[in-house]
Amino acid sequence: MTRQTLVLGAGMVGVSIAWHLQQRGHQVTLVDRRQPGRETSFGNAGIIQREAVRPYAFPRDMKTILSVLPNRRVDIRYRAAGMLNAVSPLLSYWHNSSSRQYKKIVPEWASLIQLCLKAHGPMIEAAGAEYLVRRKGWLEIYRTQARLDKRIEEAEEARAFYGVQFDVLDRASIERKEPDLGKDIIGAIHWLDPWTVSDPGALVAAYADDVTKKGGQIIQSDIQNIEQVGKRWRVVTQAQTLEADEVVVALGPWAGDWMKGLGYHFPTFVKRGYHMHYATRAPAKLNHWLMDAEVGYLLAPMNAGVRLTTGAELDRMESPADEQQLGAAEKVARSIFPLAERRDTAAWKGARPCLPDMKPIIGPAPRHPGLWLAFGHGHQGFTLGPATGQLLADMMEGKPTEIDMAPFRADRF
Repeated sequence: MTRQTLVLGAGMVGVSIAWHLQQRGHQVTLVDRRQPGRETSFGNAGIIQREAVRPYAFPRDMKTILSVLPNRRVDIRYRAAGMLNAVSPLLSYWHNSSSRQYKKIVPEWASLIQLCLKAHGPMIEAAGAEYLVRRKGWLEIYRTQARLDKRIEEAEEARAFYGVQFDVLDRASIERKEPDLGKDIIGAIHWLDPWTVSDPGALVAAYADDVTKKGGQIIQSDIQNIEQVGKRWRVVTQAQTLEADEVVVALGPWAGDWMKGLGYHFPTFVKRGYHMHYATRAPAKLNHWLMDAEVGYLLAPMNAGVRLTTGAELDRMESPADEQQLGAAEKVARSIFPLAERRDTAAWKGARPCLPDMKPIIGPAPRHPGLWLAFGHGHQGFTLGPATGQLLADMMEGKPTEIDMAPFRADRF
């Protein structure tokens, strides 16, 4: 008989899981309070980051920690209440960022990242979404030679161990690619493997449309309750009650709270982020996605304008927006590229779902047959959604997975 599966969460991760299960003959219903791709997946930088084989570690050196304390950096901001609210997972995150722990985590994380392009490719083709995707990589720009040289060493290591491809650009090479970039930029790394997406939310929506075209169902409604009834699962939404053989929780930054109701207490926390779109001062044009690596923000030539995305803000997910970090990033960005007026009436705010060992949970819930979990992808849910979908679908069907899934088990916490 056809297996009935409810996938909760219609971001990149949830939609990708639904897509893979639909391909394998499951009767899939995707449930979210909003349309697919309108929450966290909507607001990211739009890069499928094949080069990101090293997850973001917590700063450990005293110089960096002291520079964060005044709370004026562009790449990271915090609020005391938010830090206190997540003190336990943040301390664990700091511990896992030690050299000894981090060396163990990197190859496990990289095993996921290495699947990202191969997993996105068939979905892009099936969804007819090629028009959203560019396969020209992106630029990581630098102001100082010492910082660039250090990053080149890391890139060489990524190439040796994980096949990451890149070019090093001097000032003349940068000017050929980005003639309107400010003179402060002296060099860059051109990451060659990644693909960039001109409208991230639209790519998620295209994947979701392909799910429905092949028989899947999407229900837009608030989830009110999740419970096991005998050997089946019941999900109560504001609109209706749904039952299925299996449930997948792919609720991103909301997953931790929902899992508490089922008796699980995962150490989830969030890194908030903002974006804003800008016009450019004619005749300037931004040709590539640019990360200002020594400052900590990214500029991207999106369909809606040049999108500036901020670094991390450590605060509670529900706290009011604070646009000071965005304002600080905008001030620096205007000094290196001729941005014009803002195009959005207010900054977009979202939250990246994180776990303290920098790896997502992908696999079965330890104590509930038929309950599957996929959340905690940090900065890389957009990159890793399709790979997660493929791996979880294999696990749900009892098939061998392309990589070892033990590092992503839920019972590691």
